[in-house]
Amino acid sequence: MKSNIRHYSLSDNLKRVISGERETVFRLLESRFCVEIRTRLPGLDIVPLEGADMSGILAVLDQLKIAARNGEVLDAPQLERMLGPKENPFSEAIPENPVFRNRFGISVSAKTPAQAELVKAVETNDIIFAKGPAGTGKTFLAVTLAVASLERGEAERICLVRPAVEAGESLGFLPGDLKEKIAPYLRPIHDSLAELLSTEKLRRYEETGAIEVAPLAYMRGRTLKRAFIILDEAQNTTTAQMKMFLTRLGPHSKAIITGDTSQIDLAKGQVSGLEHAMKILKGIRGIAEVEFSATDVLRHHLVKDILLAYEQNELKK
Repeated sequence: MKSNIRHYSLSDNLKRVISGERETVFRLLESRFCVEIRTRLPGLDIVPLEGADMSGILAVLDQLKIAARNGEVLDAPQLERMLGPKENPFSEAIPENPVFRNRFGISVSAKTPAQAELVKAVETNDIIFAKGPAGTGKTFLAVTLAVASLERGEAERICLVRPAVEAGESLGFLPGDLKEKIAPYLRPIHDSLAELLSTEKLRRYEETGAIEVAPLAYMRGRTLKRAFIILDEAQNTTTAQMKMFLTRLGPHSKAIITGDTSQIDLAKGQVSGLEHAMKILKGIRGIAEVEFSATDVLRHHLVKDILLAYEQNELKK
């Protein structure tokens, strides 16, 4: 058996990055490919056990090494999702080419099949609807794609828009001026930008108008040229608001519309602009739809199970 041991060359630094906390990534690989990974000596010694898939684990280690060199750090749950089910492994390739490198130099890449589909859809379409539950990373990835486009000079500005839905409270009763009233609605988008760009660069972009974060109402009457526009929480737009937003698109512009139709906060009887638009615009060339599901959730592993339970409950009604 000793002669079958394979040595895998890996620097101590990459070994530490790839192994994960308490070597959980290596433990996952051992389970999935029926091997033992020995890490005490330089590099890795891979010992085949009964049913070992040596070519499989070597291929994954090669991809993990490439990803680590690109600044992509994968934990065990992310890797398990990317490998797919045991009966159909490698259902998703580990990302090699990052969409963007954030303020810390860490790459941001598509981490699920739906995210990869969104990245591809943006390359060939000008309007993309991305629908699915919270926690799937659709908004953060959309903001990343917009920032990458701005940094490459493909877009002259980014407009990040959200409807300020009064879910049970009137804005008029909230303290502060209009900017302070709407700030909580726009906080998630600001958080995404702050993770991607340095404070200085973000402030400069905002001061010059290259990045604008605003409530949906501010879009009325405008034509946005050479812009990358994102409408977040679009399930809370009315049909009239959605039509107004879509018709703001000017030459050489792109728009990503994200939303979760299971969390509509509109008044009873109002039709969601997101659902309506996706229905009547389906099939138009240049408009794409990307569907996210509970399996794409990147939050705590229980969130995925919770969402699936709710989906199954809805089907029983």
